[in-house]
Amino acid sequence: MEKNQKLFESGKFFVGVNYWASHAGMFMWRNWNSEIVEKDFKLLSENGIEVLRVFPLWPDFQPLRLHVSSSGSEYRFGEDPMPFTEAGACGVDEKMADRFEIMCDLAEKYNMKLVVGLITGWMSGRVFLPESLVGHNALTDPAVIRWEIRFVRYLVKRFKDHPAIGAWDLGNECNCLGSCSHDEAFLWASIITNTVRSEDRNHPVVSGMHGLKPEGAYPWSMSDQGEILDILCTHPYPMFTPYCNTDPLNTMKPVLHATAESIYFSSLGHKPCFIEEGGTLGPMISSDEVAADYMKASLFSSWAHDLRGFCWWCAFDQDELTNTPYDWDPVERELGMFTAHGAKKAVADEFSSFSRFIKSLPFDRLPERIKDATVILTSGQDQWGAAFGSFILAKQAGLDVDFTWCRDEVPDSRVYLMPSVCSNHAVSKRTMDKIMEKVYEGATLYISISNGVLTHFREITGLYLITRNENAQEGGEVRVRIGGEELKIYPPYRHVLESVGADIKAEDQNGNPFLAENVYGKGKVIFCNAPIEIIAATSRGTLTERGQIPYSLSHPLHKIYRELRLRNPEKKACCDNPSIGLTEHICDSSSRLLCILNHCPYEQTEEIILDGYRPGSCFSQEGSISAEPTEKGFRITLPANTGAVVTISKS
Repeated sequence: MEKNQKLFESGKFFVGVNYWASHAGMFMWRNWNSEIVEKDFKLLSENGIEVLRVFPLWPDFQPLRLHVSSSGSEYRFGEDPMPFTEAGACGVDEKMADRFEIMCDLAEKYNMKLVVGLITGWMSGRVFLPESLVGHNALTDPAVIRWEIRFVRYLVKRFKDHPAIGAWDLGNECNCLGSCSHDEAFLWASIITNTVRSEDRNHPVVSGMHGLKPEGAYPWSMSDQGEILDILCTHPYPMFTPYCNTDPLNTMKPVLHATAESIYFSSLGHKPCFIEEGGTLGPMISSDEVAADYMKASLFSSWAHDLRGFCWWCAFDQDELTNTPYDWDPVERELGMFTAHGAKKAVADEFSSFSRFIKSLPFDRLPERIKDATVILTSGQDQWGAAFGSFILAKQAGLDVDFTWCRDEVPDSRVYLMPSVCSNHAVSKRTMDKIMEKVYEGATLYISISNGVLTHFREITGLYLITRNENAQEGGEVRVRIGGEELKIYPPYRHVLESVGADIKAEDQNGNPFLAENVYGKGKVIFCNAPIEIIAATSRGTLTERGQIPYSLSHPLHKIYRELRLRNPEKKACCDNPSIGLTEHICDSSSRLLCILNHCPYEQTEEIILDGYRPGSCFSQEGSISAEPTEKGFRITLPANTGAVVTISKS
């Protein structure tokens, strides 16, 4: 049977929330109150929420207690024998399953779909295991996995045909449940996924993991999860993610975080991705108003890049609860879209407003965006730093990128970016040969260097390396003029080069080549003598008022990437302002859609330059926005952190 992927259709987008009941948080099942759950669901539905991620807490649903005698042992529910039912044989408390069914019925009543986190043994910093399984490794112990299989099989079999079910999730961040090897992680995820599919081949299975890596040596990898699961997900909290907490929340780097990380996961895992949980982590991180601006821009960006949906963490504040983990961690208490008593926060209005906006558009789904370049991430480097930095610089320069891993098949692309190459084993000979074959046939390859080693460097770049060494901590500044502006950076390594055929586009203050271009067959290689992507990712700045521009925007790093945009034969719309982001979507041979986003917390008026197209209708959450035609394209005024969709057609 074909999987029901309707919840995750390309071009569609849902808004959702992670749900624990307002009165009891994660102890809702043992303190069950269906009237409060219905009140919660009604409130969420009235505010545009379409999807709930829900959690059958493992020890409540499978309350195993091992009783040991001199002649053997027996699992019971506390002191009571397990009933002679299918649920009893699976160790499931049928009373809890009946409560789950009531919740499913209420979700259907209020037109919301459920993503069900099956193995909810880790939640908000606390491990929850059935009593008799405490002390065992939930990911590797065969006895524990046996009970996990029984629990998952029962729950999926019982509820697979309920109309409220949208997808099954392996569980909440199960990679936090215990240590394991790469092979053990693959095996556990396969076992749980195949158990779901043995009972239900109609609904997709979601990863539920966070913090995945591309490297195979890491236990939980994007490629493994993509091989096993139907849908990947991210949990992109700026405070917990490297390089994303360096600027105010409603500025460009944090706003692009969820989008960049999710495309990173989807590209390297080869499966669709959505933001399964995200948020600001409370009022000590930002005000409600800043959180709302951050979400306004993040929702628009996620939708424009086909990330299928965004679920806020979480539905209600849990600041009146004293159970752990709430008693332990202040950061877990005030994360709601609503207070514990149902008072609405500003972010709830942004979710409902965005849901209404995309439903009001005169097209059913957003066409696929045009992708200009492929970022090749290499071994031994900080892959997330290189990915995030290249995504930011590309967005500022008007390029749209996807990612690939250096051990995967090299995809066809007009432009390849190999950013911030590091280590002695960055890329295999076979992969590099394939890349250079594509360059020889006409593609452009961009390489920036940290301390990486590349074979045939001279032939590829047209540069001769004289010496390389670690850069001095004092006085190691490199100054170079790019696009009429001076760039000051501190590369970790110093490469002294001379041209043996390359066209030197920029030199540093000592006359050392910084940016060079070399003809290679029908194509070209552009070389940058610094890991500018890592520099862009790790840079810090402030953007609190108009005119206070952060490091990553004021320095002309992105102008290096604009050279790459000029190599793209696809003539797309562009904007000179690096904080205005564009995606372009082909409707048919004569018309396109532009998604335009102001990443900054102040109003901006900019000209969008078109090549062979004229502007048409303009749509936005702010109804007064319009696209005023100019000689070169159109002018548009975008309020703070606001996006707009403009139709364009051939002149």
